[in-house]
Amino acid sequence: MANIDLTRHFGCRLFDDRVMRARLPENIYESMRRIRDEGSEWDPAVADIVADAMKTWAMELGATHYIHWFAPIIGASSGKHECFIDGVKAGEPLLNFSGKLLSKGESDASSFPSGGLRATFEARGYTTWDPTSPAFVLGTTLYIPTAFCAYTGESLDQKTPVLRSMQAINKQSTRVLRALGDTETSSVHSTVGAEQEYFLVDKALFEQRLDLKVCGRTLLGAKPPKGQELEDHYYGSIGERVRAFMRELDEELWALGVPAKTEHNEVAPGQYELASVFSGSNVACDHNQIMMELMRKVAVRHGLACILHEKPFAGINGSGKHNNWSLSTDGGRNIFKPGKDPANNLEFLTFLCAVLQAVDTYADMLRLSATCPGNDERLGGNEAPPAIISVFLGEPLTRMLEAIAESHETSPAERKKLLTGVKSLPLLTLDDSDRNRTSPFAFTGNKFEFRMVGSSQGIGLVNAVINAIVADTLRSYAEELETAQDKHAAVYDIVRRVFHEHGRIIFNGNNYSQEWAAEAERRGLPNISCMVDAVDAFIAPKNVEMFARTKVFTPGECHSRYEILTEHYSKTIRIDAATMLEMVDRGILPSAVEFLGKVARSNYYNMGSGMTSNASVRLQSRLVAATDAVGERSERLRTKLNTISHEDARAYHALCTGEMERLRAAADELETLVPADRWPFPAYAELLFGL
Repeated sequence: MANIDLTRHFGCRLFDDRVMRARLPENIYESMRRIRDEGSEWDPAVADIVADAMKTWAMELGATHYIHWFAPIIGASSGKHECFIDGVKAGEPLLNFSGKLLSKGESDASSFPSGGLRATFEARGYTTWDPTSPAFVLGTTLYIPTAFCAYTGESLDQKTPVLRSMQAINKQSTRVLRALGDTETSSVHSTVGAEQEYFLVDKALFEQRLDLKVCGRTLLGAKPPKGQELEDHYYGSIGERVRAFMRELDEELWALGVPAKTEHNEVAPGQYELASVFSGSNVACDHNQIMMELMRKVAVRHGLACILHEKPFAGINGSGKHNNWSLSTDGGRNIFKPGKDPANNLEFLTFLCAVLQAVDTYADMLRLSATCPGNDERLGGNEAPPAIISVFLGEPLTRMLEAIAESHETSPAERKKLLTGVKSLPLLTLDDSDRNRTSPFAFTGNKFEFRMVGSSQGIGLVNAVINAIVADTLRSYAEELETAQDKHAAVYDIVRRVFHEHGRIIFNGNNYSQEWAAEAERRGLPNISCMVDAVDAFIAPKNVEMFARTKVFTPGECHSRYEILTEHYSKTIRIDAATMLEMVDRGILPSAVEFLGKVARSNYYNMGSGMTSNASVRLQSRLVAATDAVGERSERLRTKLNTISHEDARAYHALCTGEMERLRAAADELETLVPADRWPFPAYAELLFGL
């Protein structure tokens, strides 16, 4: 693969600041900049000029179509492709891309999940251009990032709540900074860096697995002789085939302005990670959508299939998405940077306390933001935090807060040096605390890392929630600080109150231990283990009221999302169960019966000749028992599935953790008895070690 000039290549297919400065009149460019950087109101006068420049630029890159690109509440990115041709005159195509076409599109709102917001006959929905996220050309299509809403203005997408939450966090953060004496900051924005985990398998093997194609995960599969026990895959040497995929993916992402940075082998065989540099929340959400879309497309070009399900293979690590979140001022200052003396950094203390209080008060909503059917299978394993929400601060920060809360003297922690015992190695200054990979919400120096999010999820909801709950908490702090005469004393009062009332959320130990589960229960922290229970948070009165105050979700939108997520869970498990039955009925049982017949015939003839093998007789006996067990379990699953109402999410959860697990156990036992060449599906060893 040819070398590229990274500085020229990055953003070469992005309608970014460089392109706008070069192609737009100065006053139009300045209007766009204010909308993007300062949150100024939309100026319809710029639309036609921007649209004409955008069309010309896109067509120079080979674009023939445009798409209003959006992320519905459930599912991957969506949009419809429209050609620039708007008629023909004298045999010549008439090209049209006006400001109206740029700004507004229309889609069938009733065909997307709306949770009762739209009736079937109320079809009109609108996509509206988001000028804060740059357009880009992918293939021959101009992609225009848009929000998607119903005819009533209610949100039907992931982007709109993020944009609303960014307004809320900006407003309340700026109020707090003003109250603390900052007269220079004009805006505060949330920043996000997402770490995306994924699996790669050979595409030919993928196509032979109905469960992978339809459900995104293996529903059946015996444990291979080697999994991740030797821990030799993590950070290991990347194979040439995978490295070629990563290289092309990087180049595609860079061209679209996605700052893909860190990539490596993950813990499980066949598992990898790609992380990008921090961006504003809205742009970061778009970047992650682009990343997931391109991962799938680029993988196919290399004869691979990219799997984003949270738990595609039993017995080994699943895939998550670490959502690194922080706040920055328009001047580039990171609000969560403690500084040399954090005990007297009033800004840092105030915002740190806001996060602690918000996470404790709205732990159920934060847990919901990371819920999807696949994540039920992942959370609590060795690669993922448990379902109990807690915050890791590290011992130095925890001791500092405790000292302030108890009116003890505080002093900056002295940083130690890394002593390796090797004179030739650099002497490194240690961070204030070690990282805690078991914590779901960890402070990691100047940001918070939320490690619960599932790999297949968009990061729109989680960032809308974090922004909203912190903004709502900051609102109360602003009211308190704006009237305080002694700001230092007022901030210390906040620290004392938060530490005593919400300090239970701080936990710096092993989140995997049984002792912590018992301690968390004693503290009164919720332990919400499954999606069916988690979705209730969307309609909890305190959460509905909080979203109404911050204007991130209306009460109707909260209830609609509750309905959508509940229905999504039920449909997902029903599809999984039906797929499992089809694989058993049309693949596993016929193959097992055929092989059993061969073994039985062989034993019959051998008995007649006096050459019966005890091992062969035992194999026949085990095959009969295992085959019957699969047949019986499949019938029980079929019977149970046919009796469940389509809306009964709790019954589907019981089905998933009951009959489906029992059928899988029986089928996996049978797989160990049938020769590999007679088993109808590629085995785990082929899928995981085929690259």
